Amino acid sequence: MELHDVWFVLIAVLWTGYFFLEGFDFGVGVLTKLLARDRTERRVLINTIGPVWDGNEVWLLTAGGATFAAFPEWYATLFSGFYLPLLLILICLIIRGVAFEYRHKRTGETWQTNWEHAIFWTSLIPAFLWGVAFGNIVRGVKIDQDMEYVGSFWDLLNPYAILGGLVTLSLFTFHGAVFTALKTLGGIRERARTLALRLGLVTAVLALIFLVWTQAANGDGSSLVAMIVAVLALVGALAAVKMGREGWSFALSGVTIAAAVAMLFLTLFPNVMPSSLNEEWNLTVTNASSSPYTLKIMTWCAAIATPVVLLYQGWTYWVFRKRIGTQHIAADAH
Repeated sequence: MELHDVWFVLIAVLWTGYFFLEGFDFGVGVLTKLLARDRTERRVLINTIGPVWDGNEVWLLTAGGATFAAFPEWYATLFSGFYLPLLLILICLIIRGVAFEYRHKRTGETWQTNWEHAIFWTSLIPAFLWGVAFGNIVRGVKIDQDMEYVGSFWDLLNPYAILGGLVTLSLFTFHGAVFTALKTLGGIRERARTLALRLGLVTAVLALIFLVWTQAANGDGSSLVAMIVAVLALVGALAAVKMGREGWSFALSGVTIAAAVAMLFLTLFPNVMPSSLNEEWNLTVTNASSSPYTLKIMTWCAAIATPVVLLYQGWTYWVFRKRIGTQHIAADAH
């Protein structure tokens, strides 16, 4: 296997990690309006991800940096062509981080309510737009012979991509509901399980349509296997949450995300960004990659740094592993 193939796989792994971890972050943010009944319950939800949300975003930074270094042509075409949606995602992530930190700085009801609205919308919008972006990457966009995107913003809002956005939004919200059931106590936990079942059914329908559409358009034998794994894992997650086994349900919803991302990248390879104008203008792992020497240096750096990051992040989750409930929120904690 060539180094550019290795880095294609590594970037797929980084996006899988990001969607697995940030997925339940986004889901919990959406649930602050759908699940929480009062300010104390919203504080409980925020506290479930409070110690880990910023660490989860490291995966996005690493995925973007790896794409820039390993496949500069892919990075340039992607970020120029998808400039507006990616800029909107970036703005949402900035405001979301500020909202987590500023919400509790003042006790005024208007102040806290406004930041809670910000947490909700800046969780929902990126969860939808990531699906739109990856839907367009898999479907193919207008790339010319100079490896430049020549379409418009409205070309990105096609039925396949919008369906992809609805799938990621519903899947991340389901993932967040299962995570909430896993991390909370009392009434919040019970309502999270009930909501997870309802969200899971909607997610299953949307995901099945999207994955079958993807397989029919671009799939092969390996992507079919990944699709089957994603569907079976989602069904298993629903069964587990119904039985009250939140740990198993969370693990299986994570497998669903991982298998779905794997399917998308399997349908792409050896392309990294297909052209809808001419197949000869596709960006591939070969014509979009950096030099072998650059990839070699990157491989050594990744081999040294990645285990350290994984150990540290795993330790963080272990430290903050206990459940929380409204009884853990002091009366003046807001």
